[in-house]
Amino acid sequence: MSSLTALPPLSLYIHFPWCVEKCPYCDFNSHELKASTPPDDYIDCLLLDVENELPNIWGRSISTIFMGGGTPSLFAAESIDRLMQGLRSRLNISPDIEVTLEANPGTVDQSQFVGFRQAGINRLSMGIQSFNDTMLKKLGRIHNSIQAINAIEAAHKADFNSFNIDLMFGLPDQSIEQMMQDLQTAIDFQPPHLSHYQLTIEPNTLFAAKPPSVPQNDALWDMTQLAHNLLAENNYGQYEVSAFSKQHANPDSRSPTKYVQTTQCKHNLNYWQFGDYLGIGAGAHQKLSYANTQTIERCYKQKHPKTYMQQVKNNMHVLDKKLLSSDDIIFEFMLNTLRLTNGFEADIFSQHTGIDVKAIQPMLDQAIHNKWLTYSNNFIKPTPLGNQYLNDLISLFLPD
Repeated sequence: MSSLTALPPLSLYIHFPWCVEKCPYCDFNSHELKASTPPDDYIDCLLLDVENELPNIWGRSISTIFMGGGTPSLFAAESIDRLMQGLRSRLNISPDIEVTLEANPGTVDQSQFVGFRQAGINRLSMGIQSFNDTMLKKLGRIHNSIQAINAIEAAHKADFNSFNIDLMFGLPDQSIEQMMQDLQTAIDFQPPHLSHYQLTIEPNTLFAAKPPSVPQNDALWDMTQLAHNLLAENNYGQYEVSAFSKQHANPDSRSPTKYVQTTQCKHNLNYWQFGDYLGIGAGAHQKLSYANTQTIERCYKQKHPKTYMQQVKNNMHVLDKKLLSSDDIIFEFMLNTLRLTNGFEADIFSQHTGIDVKAIQPMLDQAIHNKWLTYSNNFIKPTPLGNQYLNDLISLFLPD
């Protein structure tokens, strides 16, 4: 048995629970905005939430911040600025921190992007989903293709050197040609980072109640392969199941690595490497490790915005807490890290879980026997076959 002698990196996730409209495929904690603007006292509640959590993270620095939703870009730049100032005064924030804000193209303009940049946001994640107006309507998106293009151009003009374009495929009645056109349009804008993921029908959504006609498995497989080929041809390196970042020539000519990826999402990488994260906001989840008790704890906050805001003032915003068992820890670690194309160092397993890697050796042996994993030079990495059968690979680590 190892121990949590060094805690993993700590990120901060901030949830903004309002949208203009609820998308039919969305199962996130989001609520239609009834007023013209979100309540500004939500910012006060977020900062109070942080204050309530401070005893759990004494002495630890925040390495990344991610503002997600919902639609954070519904908030005025002045509100985001006030939030950032409040965070700086309460938290130990790394000087080179990555601060991401999710933006809906239907809710932003040039001046707002400039305001976000001035507030300290240095990375945008734009929910484009498609550049095809027919597809956007079927997805229930509030923006059109022109607004999507304008948003990307506005990000460039506001000096956002780091931004992500979110694209979905396998959309209702989408053809392979339409998918490829979407992807090529995104690539033409040369985003530093691109997320390309398949539409899934989640429970408790409108699409689950009224399933649309989506491409079948053979077509989805073809879409995936063609998309990966096009991204590789345009120098986008895949580092996670649905995440691609722009590759650049390695300045170190002595290195065996020809290209380097400098625009990977640091915040998501911390998730995928089983790092810690503080979650504030309505419905936010968090995972924290404690060296003094040698435990890892998950908790989540009250989901409904009004209830959350009422209860955070009384320090009653935590809805549930759970100490993870060793079996839970092993499964959650593998569930996340095996999504990474290049895998992970075996030492990271022990460092981030407090469990000796020998505890998972029988499962690793089975995965290696199935040709789903390789384990050499202290590195555990999914094979192409393992990526193809990722769910089966992960299931080897499920508790009995």
